[in-house]
Amino acid sequence: MRLATWNINSIRTRVDRTVEFLVREDVDVLALQEIKCKPEQFPYAQFEAAGYQVEAHGLNQWNGVAIASRLPMSDIETSFAGQPGFKKGYDGPDAPLEARALSATIDGVKVWSLYVPNGRSLDDPHYTYKLHWLDELRQAAASDLQKDPDLPLALVGDFNIIPFASDNGDPDIAEGVSTHVSPEERAAFFAFQDAGLTDVVRPLIPEGFTYWDYQRLKFPRNEGIRIDFVLGSRALADAVTGAKIHRDERKGTQPSDHVPVAVDLDFGGDDDDDDLPMIFA
Repeated sequence: MRLATWNINSIRTRVDRTVEFLVREDVDVLALQEIKCKPEQFPYAQFEAAGYQVEAHGLNQWNGVAIASRLPMSDIETSFAGQPGFKKGYDGPDAPLEARALSATIDGVKVWSLYVPNGRSLDDPHYTYKLHWLDELRQAAASDLQKDPDLPLALVGDFNIIPFASDNGDPDIAEGVSTHVSPEERAAFFAFQDAGLTDVVRPLIPEGFTYWDYQRLKFPRNEGIRIDFVLGSRALADAVTGAKIHRDERKGTQPSDHVPVAVDLDFGGDDDDDDLPMIFA
Protein backbone atom coordinates (compact mmCIF):
# COMPACT_ATOMS: atom_id res chain seq x y z
CA MET A 1 0.00 0.00 0.00
CA ARG A 2 1.24 3.48 -0.85
CA LEU A 3 -0.16 5.93 1.71
CA ALA A 4 0.23 9.68 1.35
CA THR A 5 -0.88 12.80 3.20
CA TRP A 6 -1.31 16.31 1.78
CA ASN A 7 -2.62 19.57 3.17
CA ILE A 8 -4.11 20.67 -0.12
CA ASN A 9 -5.27 24.18 0.92
CA SER A 10 -8.59 23.98 -1.01
CA ILE A 11 -9.40 20.83 -2.95
CA ARG A 12 -11.69 22.62 -5.40
CA THR A 13 -8.83 24.89 -6.43
CA ARG A 14 -6.38 22.00 -6.82
CA VAL A 15 -8.46 18.96 -7.76
CA ASP A 16 -6.78 18.42 -11.15
CA ARG A 17 -3.34 18.64 -9.59
CA THR A 18 -4.34 16.24 -6.81
CA VAL A 19 -5.76 13.56 -9.09
CA GLU A 20 -2.78 13.86 -11.42
CA PHE A 21 -0.49 13.28 -8.44
CA LEU A 22 -2.47 10.21 -7.35
CA VAL A 23 -2.28 8.59 -10.77
CA ARG A 24 1.31 9.58 -11.54
CA GLU A 25 2.67 8.41 -8.17
CA ASP A 26 0.49 5.28 -8.00
CA VAL A 27 -0.93 6.24 -4.61
CA ASP A 28 -3.44 3.86 -3.03
CA VAL A 29 -4.62 6.07 -0.18
CA LEU A 30 -4.39 9.85 0.17
CA ALA A 31 -5.31 11.71 3.34
CA LEU A 32 -6.18 15.34 2.65
CA GLN A 33 -6.38 18.32 5.00
CA GLU A 34 -7.78 21.81 4.57
CA ILE A 35 -10.19 20.74 1.85
CA LYS A 36 -12.16 23.93 2.62
CA CYS A 37 -15.55 22.66 1.54
CA LYS A 38 -18.60 20.74 2.72
CA PRO A 39 -18.97 17.11 1.59
CA GLU A 40 -21.63 18.05 -0.95
CA GLN A 41 -19.17 20.52 -2.51
CA PHE A 42 -16.31 18.05 -2.87
CA PRO A 43 -15.28 17.32 -6.50
CA TYR A 44 -15.91 13.56 -6.32
CA ALA A 45 -16.30 13.02 -10.07
CA GLN A 46 -12.64 13.61 -10.91
CA PHE A 47 -11.50 11.16 -8.23
CA GLU A 48 -14.03 8.53 -9.21
CA ALA A 49 -12.98 8.78 -12.87
CA ALA A 50 -9.44 7.91 -11.73
CA GLY A 51 -10.66 4.92 -9.69
CA TYR A 52 -10.82 6.46 -6.20
CA GLN A 53 -13.65 6.65 -3.71
CA VAL A 54 -13.67 9.57 -1.29
CA GLU A 55 -14.87 10.13 2.26
CA ALA A 56 -15.01 13.83 3.14
CA HIS A 57 -15.73 15.71 6.35
CA GLY A 58 -16.15 19.46 6.16
CA LEU A 59 -18.50 21.94 7.81
CA ASN A 60 -17.79 25.19 5.96
CA GLN A 61 -15.11 26.94 3.94
CA TRP A 62 -12.52 26.39 6.68
CA ASN A 63 -10.57 23.30 7.75
CA GLY A 64 -12.01 20.01 6.46
CA VAL A 65 -10.42 16.60 5.93
CA ALA A 66 -10.86 13.76 3.47
CA ILE A 67 -9.52 10.34 2.50
CA ALA A 68 -9.33 9.15 -1.10
CA SER A 69 -8.74 5.44 -1.66
CA ARG A 70 -8.80 2.97 -4.51
CA LEU A 71 -9.21 0.24 -1.88
CA PRO A 72 -12.48 -0.29 0.04
CA MET A 73 -12.96 1.88 3.13
CA SER A 74 -14.95 0.93 6.23
CA ASP A 75 -15.55 2.04 9.83
CA ILE A 76 -15.64 5.73 8.98
CA GLU A 77 -15.28 8.09 11.96
CA THR A 78 -15.48 11.90 11.88
CA SER A 79 -14.04 12.49 15.35
CA PHE A 80 -11.93 10.66 17.89
CA ALA A 81 -12.94 9.86 21.46
CA GLY A 82 -12.69 12.96 23.64
CA GLN A 83 -12.05 15.34 20.73
CA PRO A 84 -12.54 18.89 22.03
CA GLY A 85 -14.33 21.63 20.15
CA PHE A 86 -13.63 25.31 19.80
CA LYS A 87 -15.57 28.52 19.39
CA LYS A 88 -14.12 31.96 19.96
CA GLY A 89 -15.37 33.40 23.24
CA TYR A 90 -16.91 30.08 24.29
CA ASP A 91 -15.57 28.57 27.49
CA GLY A 92 -17.93 25.63 27.93
CA PRO A 93 -16.86 21.96 27.69
CA ASP A 94 -19.26 21.28 24.83
CA ALA A 95 -17.95 23.73 22.23
CA PRO A 96 -18.77 22.67 18.65
CA LEU A 97 -16.37 20.24 17.01
CA GLU A 98 -14.40 21.41 14.00
CA ALA A 99 -13.84 19.26 10.90
CA ARG A 100 -10.27 18.29 11.73
CA ALA A 101 -10.30 14.48 11.97
CA LEU A 102 -11.50 11.63 9.77
CA SER A 103 -10.62 7.95 9.93
CA ALA A 104 -11.21 4.89 7.80
CA THR A 105 -10.04 1.29 7.93
CA ILE A 106 -8.42 0.31 4.62
CA ASP A 107 -7.09 -3.20 4.03
CA GLY A 108 -6.71 -3.63 7.78
CA VAL A 109 -4.94 -0.29 8.32
CA LYS A 110 -6.69 2.35 10.42
CA VAL A 111 -5.87 5.73 8.88
CA TRP A 112 -6.60 9.08 10.49
CA SER A 113 -6.44 12.23 8.36
CA LEU A 114 -5.68 14.99 10.86
CA TYR A 115 -5.53 18.75 10.73
CA VAL A 116 -4.18 19.81 14.12
CA PRO A 117 -5.25 23.30 15.30
CA ASN A 118 -2.71 26.01 14.49
CA GLY A 119 -2.56 27.62 17.93
CA ARG A 120 -2.31 31.15 16.45
CA SER A 121 -0.19 32.65 19.26
CA LEU A 122 1.15 31.55 22.63
CA ASP A 123 -1.38 33.67 24.52
CA ASP A 124 -4.39 32.80 22.36
CA PRO A 125 -7.18 30.44 23.55
CA HIS A 126 -6.58 28.52 20.33
CA TYR A 127 -3.15 27.53 21.67
CA THR A 128 -4.72 25.97 24.77
CA TYR A 129 -7.25 24.27 22.51
CA LYS A 130 -4.41 22.90 20.37
CA LEU A 131 -2.66 21.30 23.34
CA HIS A 132 -5.95 19.84 24.62
CA TRP A 133 -6.76 18.49 21.14
CA LEU A 134 -3.37 16.78 20.87
CA ASP A 135 -3.65 15.26 24.33
CA GLU A 136 -7.07 13.78 23.60
CA LEU A 137 -5.83 12.43 20.25
CA ARG A 138 -2.91 10.76 22.00
CA GLN A 139 -5.23 9.17 24.55
CA ALA A 140 -7.59 7.94 21.84
CA ALA A 141 -4.70 6.37 19.91
CA ALA A 142 -3.32 4.77 23.07
CA SER A 143 -6.74 3.30 23.83
CA ASP A 144 -6.98 1.76 20.35
CA LEU A 145 -3.56 0.18 20.71
CA GLN A 146 -4.29 -1.09 24.20
CA LYS A 147 -7.30 -2.91 22.78
CA ASP A 148 -5.33 -4.21 19.80
CA PRO A 149 -1.53 -3.93 20.13
CA ASP A 150 -1.08 -5.37 16.63
CA LEU A 151 -3.29 -2.76 14.96
CA PRO A 152 -1.61 -1.01 12.01
CA LEU A 153 -2.54 2.55 12.98
CA ALA A 154 -1.51 5.65 11.02
CA LEU A 155 -1.98 9.19 12.29
CA VAL A 156 -1.20 11.34 9.26
CA GLY A 157 -1.55 14.96 8.34
CA ASP A 158 -0.65 18.52 9.27
CA PHE A 159 0.40 18.55 12.93
CA ASN A 160 1.34 22.26 13.01
CA ILE A 161 4.36 21.39 15.17
CA ILE A 162 8.07 21.65 14.31
CA PRO A 163 9.63 18.92 16.48
CA PHE A 164 13.31 19.79 16.11
CA ALA A 165 15.37 22.86 15.29
CA SER A 166 16.55 21.06 12.14
CA ASP A 167 12.91 21.01 10.97
CA ASN A 168 12.76 24.80 10.95
CA GLY A 169 14.26 26.76 8.10
CA ASP A 170 12.00 29.79 8.47
CA PRO A 171 13.78 32.69 10.21
CA ASP A 172 10.41 34.24 11.10
CA ILE A 173 9.57 31.34 13.43
CA ALA A 174 11.50 31.80 16.65
CA GLU A 175 11.55 29.71 19.77
CA GLY A 176 10.09 31.48 22.76
CA VAL A 177 7.83 33.79 20.73
CA SER A 178 6.18 31.62 18.06
CA THR A 179 3.78 28.73 18.06
CA HIS A 180 4.81 25.41 16.49
CA VAL A 181 8.15 25.44 18.34
CA SER A 182 7.12 25.92 21.97
CA PRO A 183 8.27 23.35 24.54
CA GLU A 184 4.64 22.46 25.28
CA GLU A 185 3.82 21.74 21.63
CA ARG A 186 6.96 19.70 21.15
CA ALA A 187 6.26 17.75 24.34
CA ALA A 188 2.73 17.03 23.03
CA PHE A 189 4.24 15.69 19.80
CA PHE A 190 6.84 13.53 21.52
CA ALA A 191 4.17 12.17 23.88
CA PHE A 192 2.79 10.10 21.01
CA GLN A 193 5.68 7.76 21.69
CA ASP A 194 3.93 6.89 24.95
CA ALA A 195 0.89 5.93 22.90
CA GLY A 196 3.03 3.52 20.87
CA LEU A 197 3.55 5.67 17.76
CA THR A 198 6.63 6.91 15.95
CA ASP A 199 7.46 9.11 12.99
CA VAL A 200 8.02 6.50 10.29
CA VAL A 201 9.39 8.97 7.72
CA ARG A 202 12.32 10.51 9.61
CA PRO A 203 14.42 7.30 9.78
CA LEU A 204 14.34 7.18 5.97
CA ILE A 205 14.33 10.92 5.22
CA PRO A 206 16.18 12.76 8.01
CA GLU A 207 16.03 16.15 6.26
CA GLY A 208 13.52 18.11 4.22
CA PHE A 209 10.63 20.51 4.73
CA THR A 210 6.94 19.99 3.93
CA TYR A 211 5.63 23.59 4.03
CA TRP A 212 6.79 26.93 2.67
CA ASP A 213 4.83 30.16 3.19
CA TYR A 214 3.65 31.87 0.01
CA GLN A 215 5.14 35.18 1.14
CA ARG A 216 8.64 36.66 0.77
CA LEU A 217 10.09 34.03 -1.57
CA LYS A 218 10.13 31.40 1.16
CA PHE A 219 10.18 28.50 -1.28
CA PRO A 220 12.99 29.73 -3.59
CA ARG A 221 15.03 30.46 -0.47
CA ASN A 222 14.09 27.08 1.01
CA GLU A 223 12.88 28.76 4.20
CA GLY A 224 10.46 25.98 4.98
CA ILE A 225 9.33 23.95 7.93
CA ARG A 226 8.50 20.30 8.53
CA ILE A 227 5.00 19.96 9.99
CA ASP A 228 3.38 17.13 7.98
CA PHE A 229 3.90 13.66 9.39
CA VAL A 230 3.05 9.98 9.27
CA LEU A 231 3.00 8.62 12.80
CA GLY A 232 2.60 4.85 12.91
CA SER A 233 2.06 2.10 15.44
CA ARG A 234 4.68 -0.62 15.71
CA ALA A 235 2.72 -2.85 13.32
CA LEU A 236 2.65 -0.06 10.76
CA ALA A 237 6.26 1.04 11.31
CA ASP A 238 7.46 -2.52 10.76
CA ALA A 239 5.73 -2.54 7.37
CA VAL A 240 7.35 0.66 6.04
CA THR A 241 9.64 -0.04 3.08
CA GLY A 242 10.08 3.48 1.69
CA ALA A 243 9.16 7.13 2.11
CA LYS A 244 9.22 10.32 0.08
CA ILE A 245 8.61 14.04 0.54
CA HIS A 246 7.31 15.30 -2.82
CA ARG A 247 9.04 18.69 -2.80
CA ASP A 248 8.37 19.38 -6.47
CA GLU A 249 4.63 19.65 -5.77
CA ARG A 250 5.37 23.08 -4.30
CA LYS A 251 6.35 24.21 -7.81
CA GLY A 252 4.19 25.12 -10.78
CA THR A 253 0.86 26.91 -11.08
CA GLN A 254 -1.24 27.45 -7.94
CA PRO A 255 0.55 24.97 -5.66
CA SER A 256 -0.53 24.28 -2.11
CA ASP A 257 1.83 25.71 0.48
CA HIS A 258 2.32 22.11 1.68
CA VAL A 259 3.66 19.11 -0.25
CA PRO A 260 2.67 15.45 -0.03
CA VAL A 261 4.46 13.00 2.23
CA ALA A 262 4.18 9.34 1.24
CA VAL A 263 5.16 5.97 2.67
CA ASP A 264 5.18 2.49 1.16
CA LEU A 265 3.80 -0.32 3.30
CA ASP A 266 4.32 -4.07 2.91
CA PHE A 267 2.52 -6.35 5.33
CA GLY A 268 3.80 -9.52 3.66
CA GLY A 269 5.41 -10.74 6.86
CA ASP A 270 8.37 -12.42 5.14
CA ASP A 271 10.96 -10.05 6.56
CA ASP A 272 12.54 -10.33 9.98
CA ASP A 273 14.70 -7.21 9.81
CA ASP A 274 15.54 -5.17 12.86
CA ASP A 275 13.08 -2.46 13.81
CA LEU A 276 13.43 0.95 12.21
CA PRO A 277 15.07 3.50 14.52
CA MET A 278 12.72 5.59 16.60
CA ILE A 279 12.54 9.36 16.20
CA PHE A 280 12.12 9.72 19.94
CA ALA A 281 15.17 7.77 21.08
